Amino acid sequence: MRRAPSSSFRSATIGLLASTMLSGAGTAYAQDKPSTGPATTSTAPADEDEIVVTAQKREENLQDVPISIQALGTQRLDEANVSNFNEYTKLTPTVSFQTTQPGSTNVYIRGVASGGDGNHSGSLPSVGVYLDEQPVTTIGGTLDVHIYDIARIEVLRGPQGTLYGASSEAGTIRIITNKPDKTGSYGGLDVEGNSVDHGGQGGKIEGFFNLPLSERAALRVVGWYQHDAGFIDNVPGARSFLPQPGGLSVNNSGLVKKNFNDIDVAGARAALGIDLTDNWTATASLFGQDQKSRGTFGFEPSVGDLQVQHFYPDRFHDRYGQAALTIEGKISNWDVTYAGAYLDRQIHSTNDYTDYAEAYDSLYSGSGGVANNFYYLDNAGNHILPLHHIVGRDHFTKMSHELRLASPSASRFRIVAGLFYQRQTHRIHQDYQVTGLGSQVSVNGFPGTLWLTQQDRVDRDYAAFGEATFDVTSTVALTGGIRAYKYDNSLIGFFGYGRNPAGGFTGQPFNAGASSRTGYIACFTSTGAQLRDNLTGTLLPAAVPGSPCTNLGTSKDGKVVPKSTTGDGFTHRVNLTWKITPDHMVYATWSKGFRPGGINRRSTLPPYAEDTLTNYELGLKTSWGKLRVNGAVYLQDWKSFQYSFLGQNSFTEIHNGPDARIKGAELDVFWRPATGLTLNGSAAYTDAKTRQKTCKTDDPTFSCTGPDISAPKGTRLPVTPQFKASGTGRYEFPVGGGTGHLQTIVTHQGSSTADLRTDEAALLGRLKAYTMFDFSLGMEWRKITAELFFENAFDERAELTRYSECSVCTRVYVVPYAPRTIGLRLGTKF
Repeated sequence: MRRAPSSSFRSATIGLLASTMLSGAGTAYAQDKPSTGPATTSTAPADEDEIVVTAQKREENLQDVPISIQALGTQRLDEANVSNFNEYTKLTPTVSFQTTQPGSTNVYIRGVASGGDGNHSGSLPSVGVYLDEQPVTTIGGTLDVHIYDIARIEVLRGPQGTLYGASSEAGTIRIITNKPDKTGSYGGLDVEGNSVDHGGQGGKIEGFFNLPLSERAALRVVGWYQHDAGFIDNVPGARSFLPQPGGLSVNNSGLVKKNFNDIDVAGARAALGIDLTDNWTATASLFGQDQKSRGTFGFEPSVGDLQVQHFYPDRFHDRYGQAALTIEGKISNWDVTYAGAYLDRQIHSTNDYTDYAEAYDSLYSGSGGVANNFYYLDNAGNHILPLHHIVGRDHFTKMSHELRLASPSASRFRIVAGLFYQRQTHRIHQDYQVTGLGSQVSVNGFPGTLWLTQQDRVDRDYAAFGEATFDVTSTVALTGGIRAYKYDNSLIGFFGYGRNPAGGFTGQPFNAGASSRTGYIACFTSTGAQLRDNLTGTLLPAAVPGSPCTNLGTSKDGKVVPKSTTGDGFTHRVNLTWKITPDHMVYATWSKGFRPGGINRRSTLPPYAEDTLTNYELGLKTSWGKLRVNGAVYLQDWKSFQYSFLGQNSFTEIHNGPDARIKGAELDVFWRPATGLTLNGSAAYTDAKTRQKTCKTDDPTFSCTGPDISAPKGTRLPVTPQFKASGTGRYEFPVGGGTGHLQTIVTHQGSSTADLRTDEAALLGRLKAYTMFDFSLGMEWRKITAELFFENAFDERAELTRYSECSVCTRVYVVPYAPRTIGLRLGTKF
């Protein structure tokens, strides 16, 4: 049972909570008093309330940028104890996400979310994530970059398709690191220990060092290790399969464990900055992270709070590294920037998939269950337990290059223009195994494999972009931008069951899944025909190493080439800005973003087309002495949005759905009402609904009436709540030769659905509303800091995601925010 917070603990915080009662959270507070060492990095402004961002590819004061931006700087990130994606999105109300485990996250901004339960290699993300100048969003989703020694995080809301391209349809998140500093040697070290309610103990150690190598070169090195304690228990359970009595059964006694979902993260980052000449600089960087997690991060409410029953070890190992180079200089008085990077990411995983067997046994209960409808047999022909588990090995690469020019920023007419190219790949290996499955009913050449997906995906993007601003008067500016793009996405490989080779592939049973047309039998032969139409033919060699043959592709001239889809077009941005006074600005924006189409991994389905987002926005940015208020209202039309779901055989399908309209408003507030007291808050209201009914199929022979409708017109888009807000109150005061502080962070999120489709949303249940509180108190001396913190202080069971493991599975999992965590942080600068 959950423990209620004591009345004394709750009442002790009431005074501090009152200071946070603003209508929002985590306001823009970027390069403010960086906690990087005695020699402040060159990117920090002198005025701690001034915020410098590079959202428009040049350095500008946040209040002068006519874009809705939220920025979190070094100090703000440190004060909120932010070290990962979940923690900084608490402070950014326009950002929502779905996650099943660390390293597997889909990010959304302003409600541009179709939800769904598709698994690996789905649509490209609608939100781009950048590390400095380089995009790090992969086909597999968002990297969970460890946050330490970071200059700022910028959240750019709304389509950024002109300057940032395909994966910035709904917005962009930019993580900007602190750069090598040639002015002095300094460093820092931070350690933390914590204890999680209902769980174990965790902690982290982080450090950085900045070293000038000469007057023209400096090196900055950052490293970290973090252990997050588990808090979900794998409790005793059993599964029995038909017929009953007499059927097979299993228990998980060998896997019962408390707090089995722990995480270990280790990583490092190094950057070398060199002044090539007085006008040219180069920054080369290496970044790598290794994350290992065990267990599952969703619990089963039907089993118990923070409890599951799993029957095979769950493991997830996410490793990636990136090499990047940025060169900046001048040709005449124009700025020139080149940014290039190569990213390599590998994920190895094993997952329990017993829910699949249980669900199909129930689905076929009227005809004897799995045992009477499928052929889970060993080599002796005996029935075996139909317990599934998945062995996954995903390999992603991403190469990107951007070259751009920028005219002098002080000119009345100024331009940013450039060229962009990226190529990203995904080697997909998903091996659905049943222990002891006989070779005759397995995938050919893979004994024990019920179903295999082995495919290569390649996505290419090309773009030329430009944005020009003209100062119509001293207070009015007009900006117009355009991006011409082209994409070429392809997919080739194998998916499906095996085929019993007995009798020239006519022997019974065909395979364990009793499928006569899927998998090996659909592979291409040397004549171009599929094996099912040419049983005596010779199979073409496998196009993707590690697969038995090729059934996803196009037969051409005696070989199989990838299936592909291409597209091109233009996105735009038009903006009118009026600087009423130096401290008050209003703006209007009309902008468009897009997301490329692609190939469905089920070869019988057509490619899915690109979707587009058109944004109409009015915003204001105002400063009133110690008070800063920024806000925006917007209307967005999302055309033919892509959505993924698990279709037949729980295989991902990607379709273009109807149109949606999203109306919303957002507000950021920063206020220093008294010496030492800082209040900042942000809030977002989002009203996102479909404009037509959503159909279960693209087949034109279906009328899309009655049972063919998966969601009626006016259905609210999933995942994003109507209202989300967060607020921070911090009071600093002199004491004992140093500076003490008290801080509260409050996060509130309304309820939302977990899926667009009506039936699936009802099965999963709503993501419940929650309000979560974090508290901290600490001291800072000249070189030493100490802080005691309470995260999720009242042990709120804040729901991040709800999901089931297959298309017919009825067991629902809830991924929660970590329970109450109490810890101590110590830091030093040198």
